Amino acid sequence: MSILEVKNLTYTYSAGSPFEKTAVKDISLSVEKGEIIGIIGHTGSGKSTFVRMLNGLTKPTSGQVLIEGNDIWEKPKEIRKIRFKVGMVFQYPEYQLFEETVYKDISFGPANMGKTQEEIDKAVKMAAKFTGVSNELLDKSPFDLSGGEKRRAAIAGVIAMDPDVVIFDEPTAGLDPLGRELLLSQIVQYHKERNNTILLVSHSMEDIASIADRIIVLNHSELVMFDTPKVVFSKVEQLEEMGLRVPQITKIMLALKEKGYDISDGILTVEQAFYELVDLLKKEGKL
Repeated sequence: MSILEVKNLTYTYSAGSPFEKTAVKDISLSVEKGEIIGIIGHTGSGKSTFVRMLNGLTKPTSGQVLIEGNDIWEKPKEIRKIRFKVGMVFQYPEYQLFEETVYKDISFGPANMGKTQEEIDKAVKMAAKFTGVSNELLDKSPFDLSGGEKRRAAIAGVIAMDPDVVIFDEPTAGLDPLGRELLLSQIVQYHKERNNTILLVSHSMEDIASIADRIIVLNHSELVMFDTPKVVFSKVEQLEEMGLRVPQITKIMLALKEKGYDISDGILTVEQAFYELVDLLKKEGKL
């Protein structure tokens, strides 16, 4: 059984008024437990509205969201419990910090789940470890932290609830390249150890290509692709027509292929390109 399934999911803003606008239109798909799913699309394509419906922050105009086969809106009064199963890390999550100490901020979710103090302490330490929040920071005010430390603390607050599905909405926005790489590696490590399901919304094709098992592509509120990175990023012209692009390294390798070099299809990361070029040079006796 899929961990997450959506059926004919639609959301229309200001329905029935002159300002009516459909943000998500008739999307159906399913996600398996343990997958990392990338979500891409141009600004205004419906990405944020789509993911907000997945944990009940926004109620669909029509259609269903199923978690382990159960409609999340079957019992509207219990929708809050869904957010313990499907955690959401918003863009710039550091703005969500509000408690006196980092420890209290991270423990807020587990405490609201009704966990014992021992369980809360264990959850905080687990989440802090995954996100790189040191023990020394736990007793500090979150407002005394650096920007990167704030972001890690805010993400730890979601991870501490140990949700089955975690949605990251542009988690690396505003970070420098080193900070982005560190955060992505922490997300991957967390996924490996917990074997939960990750949905990652990002404008960075490089980020998506490096970690996603499959990619959702939205365009003008509709699902236009849902496939592996290799298949999605092979459709260069179609993506560019949607205002998207393939990873830069993919474009470079495609250019080499067009010039007659024996380059494999579907090169998505710098690491893949390195080994591809090493093999090519060996074949040509230049290495």
